[in-house]
Amino acid sequence: MLDAVPPLRAGAHDDERVIKLAVLAVGGQGGGVLADWITDVAERNGYVAQSTSVAGVAQRTGATIYYVEMARDTGRLPVFALSPSQGDVDILIAAELMEAGRAIIRGFVTPERTTLIASSHRIAAVSEKIEPGDGRASSSKVHATAEAASKRFIAFDMEKIAADNGSMISASLLGALAGSDALPFTRESYEQAIGAGGRGAKASLAAFGAAFDRARGTAAPTPSMAEPATVGSAPGAGQVSGPQNLLQGWQTLAARIDVMPEAVRDMALRGLRKVVDYQDIAYGGEYLDRLDKAIALEGPDLGYDLSVAAAKHLANAMCYDDMIRVADLKTRSTRDRRVRREVGVKDGSILQVTEYFHPRIEEFCGTLPARLGGYIESRPKLAAFLDRRINHGRRIRTDSFVGFAALWFIGGLRRWRRSLLRHQVETAHLERWYAMALGYVPVDYTLAVEILNCRRLIKGYSDTHVRAQSKFDRVLSALDLVKGRPDAADWIRRLREAALKDEKGDMLDGALKTVATL
Repeated sequence: MLDAVPPLRAGAHDDERVIKLAVLAVGGQGGGVLADWITDVAERNGYVAQSTSVAGVAQRTGATIYYVEMARDTGRLPVFALSPSQGDVDILIAAELMEAGRAIIRGFVTPERTTLIASSHRIAAVSEKIEPGDGRASSSKVHATAEAASKRFIAFDMEKIAADNGSMISASLLGALAGSDALPFTRESYEQAIGAGGRGAKASLAAFGAAFDRARGTAAPTPSMAEPATVGSAPGAGQVSGPQNLLQGWQTLAARIDVMPEAVRDMALRGLRKVVDYQDIAYGGEYLDRLDKAIALEGPDLGYDLSVAAAKHLANAMCYDDMIRVADLKTRSTRDRRVRREVGVKDGSILQVTEYFHPRIEEFCGTLPARLGGYIESRPKLAAFLDRRINHGRRIRTDSFVGFAALWFIGGLRRWRRSLLRHQVETAHLERWYAMALGYVPVDYTLAVEILNCRRLIKGYSDTHVRAQSKFDRVLSALDLVKGRPDAADWIRRLREAALKDEKGDMLDGALKTVATL
């Protein structure tokens, strides 16, 4: 009969202690490889170890839990569990920030015991993507909770470290574990486990080393972790490159931002960059002209909430998604590099990319000159005839010359965008919304700000854009019912939040019925 060492026993000798470690990761993050490395390291150091895994329900609805238990080999066979228990985990490693939050909710993290190691990057969960607005949970709240819930919390962007070194996040997670000293093993032991893997070991060791130094605090934060630079003409101009005549135009626009109130400059510069990238320098001038109207209506005593909201939402309104924008983004060299990096394509390898398009007659007419597009839309029979020939899915290979050239040609139409039907429609809608918001400033400043914020309801492309604009119109239809009330801004905010909560708009319908009773 075999003697067994219980997993935990009051007063147990350190040699008999079972160390319990859980890794939470989803598909593609190398959680299994990480668990194998940890097991290998333990065995190299005279420990017996067991590794198990409990698969999640599906990608982003449940991470796979890789569970490792280890104990020093004393000649007796330890009793290992197959899965973690609440309040009984020494080290928890989360391959993404929100997985750390879910681990805390499930009770795997305890303040008197658990070392929590998590990558600070975010992958939106299904529940976060479903909400039409920004459904992401607060990262700062997760950080604060993790600090309070764990004995020790180590977090930084391990995904970026892995990508910068051409490796997977499992390597940088192992580096953070080694750097934390949560396990009684040397750095060399970890590196030997990685080196035994052979293929890809060099990149994995580089990511491991960078994360190890970061966990020890001996490496400087990466630019994404550092504090944002001071906003002004110099930083803005320094990050822009191009022909000299365009740079001069950019400098002129950046100088206009430098004389704006300090509270507005950061958002204004962000908006300006987006607008100029979307169209051109002249379009950036139009953006600043519109923003100046909001700045002129307020002062320091009001806090510049109106101007900051205008700086943000004007840029989004002016950079609407159309066929030209989609084609432009899909043919940029930066996108090709990003796809190659995410897929892990090596230099010299061929990458095949297939884009899916499903244009409707509305998108087709929107890319035509205003008079021609309006002519077609005003004749239902002609529009229906053309729609039957246009409205079907297309798969375009952008790694082929013909496919890339077709999208590159459509993206190049942006130089004529101002004369196209879609631009005139969007501009007219923007002017009505902006004039409405600014018109309320003298009588209800807070309501004016909320009207500007309603612009976040409008986003997307094709059918998504139509549904979003419908919600926007329905929310602002309540203005006549609530204007003049002291809580008018509060009601518009509630309606906007209701509209963002679900795709179908059932919550918005209920909220509008409540407003109707007022």
